[in-house]
This record gives sequence, structure tokens and C-alpha cells, in this order.
Amino acid sequence: MKILYNIYQICFALPVLLVLTILTALVTIIGSLIGGAHIWGYYPGKIWSQLICNLLLIPVEVHGRKKLNKRTSYVFVPNHQGAFDIFLIYGFLGRNFKWMMKKSLRKLPFVGKACESAGHIFVDRSSPKKVLATMRQAESSLKDGVSLVVFPEGARSFTGHMGYFKRGAFQLADELQLEVVPVTIDGSFEILPRTGKWIHRHRMILTIHNPIPPKGRGAENIKASMTEAYAAVESALPEKYKGMVKNEDQDR
Repeated sequence: MKILYNIYQICFALPVLLVLTILTALVTIIGSLIGGAHIWGYYPGKIWSQLICNLLLIPVEVHGRKKLNKRTSYVFVPNHQGAFDIFLIYGFLGRNFKWMMKKSLRKLPFVGKACESAGHIFVDRSSPKKVLATMRQAESSLKDGVSLVVFPEGARSFTGHMGYFKRGAFQLADELQLEVVPVTIDGSFEILPRTGKWIHRHRMILTIHNPIPPKGRGAENIKASMTEAYAAVESALPEKYKGMVKNEDQDR
């Protein structure tokens, strides 16, 4: 069965995936130029992600969507198990949002330009002035229920375990007094681990936890939100992936 699935990947699924990715990027770029980046920056990516999971025969479970208010903007903070986290979040979170991502991703062919056109936020930490500009862009995007998704570990796991959380997402939530929503991704690591070369069919589970409201403002609120979010995300992981393991490239 594994051999047949690998043949299916090479001969059908991956070529179709490549074509879908290019078409989705072009639709996003052109649609965003015409107008309505909030629409064109979300729905083509959502459909693209769902199609990819269906093409690769990957079952998906989602828990906890009812905990969210449709008109409220949130800062979502999921763990980062692997490349398929993108498809799980984009396709199945069920919320219009902007990604906050590394500025190096802007260089990806088609995808980088599509993300820029859609108004996703590239983090530039080269100077305090540019960090402030990033914060202001995020603030202007978080309106009318549009939310933000940030991987607070900053890098994919090498082991399936969580690394430590960085402050950026929580600092932004504190400044804007937004609720933080912990999100647990489980199964993505089994599908395609960071050092893997083949896609393996495995169920992905997206667990949305209770929103964490701000408990004030400043360093204490940031620390409390980080601690509570980390515990919530870790709570829905299998026992074999519990316990922090620092990624070697988290500090980059």
C-alpha cells in the first residue's frame, strides 16, 4: 500500500499540486490587484489547501470552532509540526486571517508574491523601526473579524515536540488588547517531518482551545498569556510529543 501511495504521489498528486499552487497564486495576485485583498487573500488559499488534503487522501478533524466569535479578531498561536500545518490552518481553521511569516518567504516563486498581494505580513527584525512597521501593518489588518496567525516557535519542529514560544505574537496581542487563541496541530509531523522526503498518509487534527483574554497590559500580561497558551497547545498533543525540545534554528 505504501508503494502504491508513493507512485500515486509522483505520477498524479504532486504534479496536480504544483499546477494548483501556481493557479492559486495567480488568482490571488490578480484578484488582489482588482480589489478586495481580504477576500482574494483568503478564499483561494482555503480552497487550495482543502484540495491538496483531498488529493493526498489525508483525513482532517477539527475541534473547537464553536469557541470563536465570528466578528471578533484574534491572534491564533499554533504549534509548528511540519509543512502541512499550512494546509491544515488555511483550509480548516474557518476564519479569515493574515499570516505573520518570515520575510525570507517573500522570495518563494509565485507564492511569495501572492502572499504580499494578499496582505500577509512579513516580519523584518533588522531594526526597531522595521519591527514597529510590522506591528502597524498587523494592526491595520485586524478589522471586521480578520485575525492573525503566528507560529510562535518561529520554526518547524525536528522531533514533533514543541520548542519555546517567542514573545512577538503575544506582544502584539497585548498592544492591541486582543484575545490569544491557542491551536494544537497533531499529525502533520507524521505526514511530512522536517527532514522527510516522502509524504505519508496520516490523519491531521486541529484543536482550537478557549480564547485567552488580556489580563491587563504589559510584561506580566504577555508572560501570563504565553504560559497559558503553551500549556493549552501542549495539552492536546499525544504523550510522545509532550515536553519542550528546543529547535536548533529557533533563534535565527
